[in-house]
Amino acid sequence: MLPEVNTDEEWDRVVPDDAVVRPGAEDLCARLGFAAARLTRYPAGSQPVYAVGDAHVLKLFPGMDARDAVTEARVLSHVAGRLPVPTPRVHDSGTYENGWRYVLMSRLPGEDLAVAWPRIPHADRERIVTEAAEALAALHALDPAPLTDALGPGDWGAFLDRQRAGAVERQRRCGLPDSWLRQIPGFLASVSLPDARSVRPALLHTEFMRQHLTVDPDDGWRLTGLLDFEPAMIGDPAYDFVGVGLFVTRAEPGLLTRFMKAYGRTYDPRQLLAYTLLHVYSNLPWYLRELPAPPEPTPDALAEAWFGQ
Repeated sequence: MLPEVNTDEEWDRVVPDDAVVRPGAEDLCARLGFAAARLTRYPAGSQPVYAVGDAHVLKLFPGMDARDAVTEARVLSHVAGRLPVPTPRVHDSGTYENGWRYVLMSRLPGEDLAVAWPRIPHADRERIVTEAAEALAALHALDPAPLTDALGPGDWGAFLDRQRAGAVERQRRCGLPDSWLRQIPGFLASVSLPDARSVRPALLHTEFMRQHLTVDPDDGWRLTGLLDFEPAMIGDPAYDFVGVGLFVTRAEPGLLTRFMKAYGRTYDPRQLLAYTLLHVYSNLPWYLRELPAPPEPTPDALAEAWFGQ
């Protein structure tokens, strides 16, 4: 029911096209005992994701992303019931056709925090940030050892070396102007990141952002869930603060300070900007469009503007 997807070109042609993907989702749901369930595709997300009735979610992964399905299922099972905020519970996972894999999970209550944020009163925003920080601290406190066979990058130091070597070219492909590109090597060389021997490995979400948190507007804007663990890794806990600063607190005055206080540790803004440039999904031009501009076009000013609140 679903065609093979093993290249970027096939992904672009197949995955966004609901007319192609939906018949496979319906067929799979029927096999899983949900033939009569209403399927509603979520508009956002890198993979096809469908609400299955009111209680379940089906996430599909084409062949080229099949490993992400294994990661999602393993991590969700590992964290189930162990965080102060709910996470989806895995009901089923496995292979489908032509290399596709799936994860069938419970549906979290509430709505996307990113969508709800403009309507949330300031005092409730502060409480949500505190609760989110406590959830991230609990995630980082879990023992990641049972997941080392499924999660990368393995050698944290080697991973950072690879990311550092490709940092300029990565941002050039994203369209970063030369005036910024020229500053990246010197800035990265000036920032001391912990080496692999001094890092306490933690289970990282890697995309800890408003879009992956849910809240209930009918229950005092209570934080109701944390989702999307497919890009999870094991590494330095500070790496997760890239998502926190860029997509949760977003340079809103006082919020990152509140987050770090509730989390229980403070990180150097320059270190977090270095991890921003080394992140696997780093796109500095996009961040510069989305977040407040620094007072001057330098990495130090940028670090303070985004991560010094």
